[in-house]
Amino acid sequence: MSQTDSFIDEVNEEVRRDRLYGLLRRYGWIAVVAVLAIVGGAAWNEWQKAREQARAEAFGDAVLDALDEPESDARIAALDAVPAETPGQAALAAFLASSEAAAGAEDPERAAAALDGLQLDGIYGDIAAFKKLILEAGVMPAEDRREGFRSLAAPGNPLRLLAEEQIALTHVEEGATDEAVKVLQSILDDAEVTQGLRQRASQLIVALGGEPGSGA
Repeated sequence: MSQTDSFIDEVNEEVRRDRLYGLLRRYGWIAVVAVLAIVGGAAWNEWQKAREQARAEAFGDAVLDALDEPESDARIAALDAVPAETPGQAALAAFLASSEAAAGAEDPERAAAALDGLQLDGIYGDIAAFKKLILEAGVMPAEDRREGFRSLAAPGNPLRLLAEEQIALTHVEEGATDEAVKVLQSILDDAEVTQGLRQRASQLIVALGGEPGSGA
């Protein structure tokens, strides 16, 4: 390589270096901002996760403290006072308060009232409605509760067959044995019936004087 070629290469290298430095001075801030955004985003996500975990732990601790109260009324009051930040938390606190009222306080009306006012969608709302209808036995007429259970027995609802079982029981309340057996038989014929529900339906058909698999 001649001295001229070597000199030209050195000049080209210097030009490239100067151009690179110029680009860095002009656009280097973009890389800095990008790095800060990535680091800041990761830190924000970690902070969000930590905060959500802390909130969940605080909710769980409040529920456990409420359940540790010595008296049933105190447990119910404490559960009602637990702050809930999500629909799921509100549902859990309400279900626990309702169960406590039904079992510990032996007050089905209060247990049903504990589920009033819950603004829940999907399965949480259906479970609350289902539990409330069961608790209102003896308070609400069987016909009215049957209509409520029918709304939960729609195709595709996970509670469909359980609602059908309750519909049969409302017929039993009214002395409509044939109607009850008919509903119970349809449960037995359903491809999605569970073993436990099949057994309960069969036993109830027999108790009502029918024969499983033969209709009324």
